[in-house]
Parts: sequence; structure tokens; C-alpha cells
Amino acid sequence: MNVVIVGGGVAGVSTVAALRAGGFDGDLTLVDAGEFPYDRPPLSKEYLAGGKDLKQIALRPPYWYDEQRIRLINQSTVTALRPGHVELAGGLLLRADRVVLATGGGAARPPIPGAGSPRVHVLRTAEDADRLRAALTPGARLLVVGAGLIGAEVAATAAGLGCEVVLADPVAAPLAAALGPELAAWLHGLHARRGVVTVCAGVASFEEIRGGIQARFSSGFEPARVFDAVLLGVGMVPATGLAAPAGLAVQRGVLVDDRQVTSNPAVLAVGDAARPRHGPRAEHWEAAQHDGARAAAAILGTRPPAPVTPWFWTDRHGLHVEVAGHMEAAHHVVVRGSFDDPAFSVFGLRDGLVVAAASVDDPNAVRAARRMIDRRVPADPGRLSDPSVNLRALLRG
Repeated sequence: MNVVIVGGGVAGVSTVAALRAGGFDGDLTLVDAGEFPYDRPPLSKEYLAGGKDLKQIALRPPYWYDEQRIRLINQSTVTALRPGHVELAGGLLLRADRVVLATGGGAARPPIPGAGSPRVHVLRTAEDADRLRAALTPGARLLVVGAGLIGAEVAATAAGLGCEVVLADPVAAPLAAALGPELAAWLHGLHARRGVVTVCAGVASFEEIRGGIQARFSSGFEPARVFDAVLLGVGMVPATGLAAPAGLAVQRGVLVDDRQVTSNPAVLAVGDAARPRHGPRAEHWEAAQHDGARAAAAILGTRPPAPVTPWFWTDRHGLHVEVAGHMEAAHHVVVRGSFDDPAFSVFGLRDGLVVAAASVDDPNAVRAARRMIDRRVPADPGRLSDPSVNLRALLRG
């Protein structure tokens, strides 16, 4: 059997790794547009700051692909899916009994007048990060539009590089659904405490002027400001350009079942390109990794891995934040520690069970919470909030 994986992000590389680990002995080809597959979370942090180069964020060392008998076709793109084949730019056809679309997504570009200016950046690739980093000189004026994960991380990185940063978002406490309103407000307020100006507004328009780009905000209370560069951090658009012409069902992503199989049983989709027919999309690193494991199990005809509580992390202003579960499902929260003295954690409870947790510089708390959620261990709010109680003892109920 010949399997071709289109896209070398974490979902694509996880798929080929899981196939070989599961005993797949057929031909494996990974097609990637870059020099080699690399990790994307560092693009807004260490790589953007110049602390790591591209080779240091490679998902796998170069020799790994040879050791695993994976044909890596780099600096190439797939232009079409054909029956039993994929077509590369230039017309080369690769035989493919099964195809896995790991094409990721592109940065969302809202239709803001003037957003086509070369001073307006997005961040999805290393090339995007290189262009943005060239603008982040000490004293440069940067506007970050959108205070979600990417926007907040870039704002923190730029502030650390000595830039004058304004972070604009129409939501007063971004990420409240994931973190809970109290922690979301605390984290967003951290920007101001670290020298970033926060604006509770969207952007109505951009205009090139001498010496910079002027942004007008959607709130009449905010005056127009001039910047040297702008980053749009307002979300992702799934890459479905191969799927739709091939007749696959597409609806804000390539629709997949619980084994990552599309409307064509010979084609699977994983990562940001995929959208579950039933259930929410999870646009996080570990979720893409799990997609790859499920796709490999579908191809191998084996049992898929058991579902686990969703988890993600973010780093900003020198703090490490982890989140597990669904905080919006909680009826009430308890705090372990103090917001005034990191490290601390927040647990979301419902009907006597932990349904979510978030931590600042306290990853062990989230690790324990994930086990409590997965095992449905009853939780005592008093013991959960007491920092003197060993969380591992709580796992025993």
C-alpha cells in the first residue's frame, strides 16, 4: 500500500510516525512545502525573538525520515488529488492508495480597509515570522490585532524585544471560555503590567501615511494611532483548496468522521484542515497529534486511541500557562494558591467532578486534573483548593 501525507506540520508528521510505530510496512511519502517539517508554536515566541533558528524547531531530525523509510519530498506542493494518485506542482504523479490531508490552514485576513499594506503581517509560517521579526527593532511601534493565543504571545515577545506594543481586541477578557473569566482577565491584565497598551476595540481601517501606517479603531473612544507594523492575529482559515475540487465534503474545513476519514474513504484529513462532523474543532498542537494517531489507526485497521481530555499551553511574559478540559462547562471554580503569587491553578467543577483546569507556572496541577477528568474522580473543593494537599492523593478520590 502507498500512503501519501500532504503537509508536514505536527498532524502530518504524527501520522507517519504513528503508521510506522503501528507496524505499517508499505510506502510512505510526506510532501511538504518547506525545507523540512518544523514546529509552529515557537514561531510566536523563541523563533520570533531570535533565540532559536529553523533547524532548532524541526519536528524531527533529518535522519529520522530515512530511518523510518519515509520519503520526504520537500519544497513541493500538491496541486490536485487524482484517482489513486496525487499530482505535484510540475505535473509529477505519485501513486496513492490512501491520502492524508494535513494541509493546515492560512491566517485569517478580515476585510479591513487598508489591510493589504506590506506593513500588515500575519503569522503562520517561518517566512511570516522572518518578515515580522525584521520589523521588531527596539522602539518599533507594533499593533497586534487580536488577543488570542497568537496575538498575546507576539505582543509579549515584541515587548521583550523593546518594541512599543498596542494590543487591540473588542473582547475585554479574551479566552474567557477556555480559562474562565477571572483567570482570563488576570492574564489579559498582565499585558498592561508588562508595558503593553491594551485597547478594547476592533480595527476599522488602516491607512498608509508618511512614516508608518495609521489604524482607526472601531470604538469612538479610541483615537487613531500610527504604527510601524501591524500583526493580524484573528484566527485561522482551514486549507481546503485540494479537498473541494476533489469532491470531498467541505464545511469550514474538510469534514471527517471519528477516525479522520473524509467523504471519500480513500482520503483522510487531520489537524487544522479537518473538521469533525460531530463535535467541536480543536486547533491545538496535541489535538493535531491525536488526529494523526487516529488516522494511522484507520489506515492500519486497528482500534483508535482512547479519547483524552483536551489540553493546550501558551507562554507569555515569562509565564507558562496550561489548560485542560472545558472551563465553560463548569458550574463553579476553585482557586489553588493566589493570583498575587504565581504559581497557582484554577479548577472548574460540575456535579462534584473536575471538568477543567488552568494553571500559571503549575503544570503538575493540570496534569493531575486531566487524570481526574478522564477517570471521573470525585473532587472535594476544599481539598482541591488547599495547596498543602498533594494532588496525587486526590486522584484516589
